Amino acid sequence: MPWKNTSAMDQKSEFITLWESNNYSFAALCIAYGISRTAGYNIVNKYKEFGPAGIVESSRAPFSQPNRTPVKIEDAIIGLRKKHKNWGARKFATLLKLQFAEEVIPSVTTINNILGRNGLIEPRKRVKRVKPVYPIFNPIECNEVWSADFKGKFKMGNKKYCHPLTIADSFSRFVFSSKGMYSENYKTVRKEFTRVFKEFGMPHQIHTDNGSPFGSIRAIKRFTQLSYWFIDLGIMPVFSDPAHPEQNGRHERMHRDLKAKCAMPPAHNLTGQQRSMNHFLNEYNTIRPHEALDMKTPARVHVRSRRPFPNKIEEFHYADDIKLQYVTKNGAIRWKAYYWIYMARALAGKYVGIQELGNGVWKVFYRNVFLGYINNKLLKYREKSIRLTDHIV
Repeated sequence: MPWKNTSAMDQKSEFITLWESNNYSFAALCIAYGISRTAGYNIVNKYKEFGPAGIVESSRAPFSQPNRTPVKIEDAIIGLRKKHKNWGARKFATLLKLQFAEEVIPSVTTINNILGRNGLIEPRKRVKRVKPVYPIFNPIECNEVWSADFKGKFKMGNKKYCHPLTIADSFSRFVFSSKGMYSENYKTVRKEFTRVFKEFGMPHQIHTDNGSPFGSIRAIKRFTQLSYWFIDLGIMPVFSDPAHPEQNGRHERMHRDLKAKCAMPPAHNLTGQQRSMNHFLNEYNTIRPHEALDMKTPARVHVRSRRPFPNKIEEFHYADDIKLQYVTKNGAIRWKAYYWIYMARALAGKYVGIQELGNGVWKVFYRNVFLGYINNKLLKYREKSIRLTDHIV
């Protein structure tokens, strides 16, 4: 037969009932219930004085809690959480310093306890940490590397897709643009980059993934039409390895916040969606403290680039030992009168530089950027096209 689970109140009631029956000695009762005689007399005396109410279990909580967080600060923490549902206790502690004296602000652990007590913490699914894959782009100053990407498309209330383009400085985490677009094409992306360059200046490198219109794994050096425009401006395009978004992890982390703030749920149309993303941009840059920036906001850390956007792209002058070849509209150059060497359609209408190395091998440049090699040994059939190679065969 299983043991019965009884509460302390039930056991006290049984103790009083058996004591009033006078069938057992007081010492035997105390031994049977595993209590001292002093504790037994306390129960009996409270029962005599207050009746059944005297044996009700009372709270052991202290009458006063001098170290308890003041109610107004608890209310402020709850208010911050309701306004910023995806922010953590460290950010709230930083924002509280703007409202209250530093000595009365609770610790991060206490803030988490307050949030938990009020049901404001949702358990998150644990994510398996992935060992970083190199190269890791970790700039040491503002405007050394910018990152850009399209946050995955999502359907708005009017059933049309929004494609948000985001551009950010990789050092300061300052987000220059979060632009909603109907499609991911070269013209609209170049137009937005032009606006950002005119307002904030230009970086030395732009880091993207390999998706259109930023890069193409099938193209030489992964360069696209947008890449060659960056090179014209003196900006070097750099890419994450295919299928490795963690190499641009800080940008992907910003996208997670953008999705939570602006796409869950989305607005009805692109105008409303852009209004929501503009609000996110202001909050992310000027209000939200960033742990990687020592709890400063990106706007406090970022410095405007000293490289202005040019009104006109300057003509590039190659060295004297480099000869120029025109790239036709099909993306190839004419070689030795009757051969074709395919470069890229993105280079159509431009000139590339050819430098002889010897033994029938030539290096190909676009401006100051190396593209690949031409090897005369591969030229076997007239009027047949070969591709530019990225290594000497």
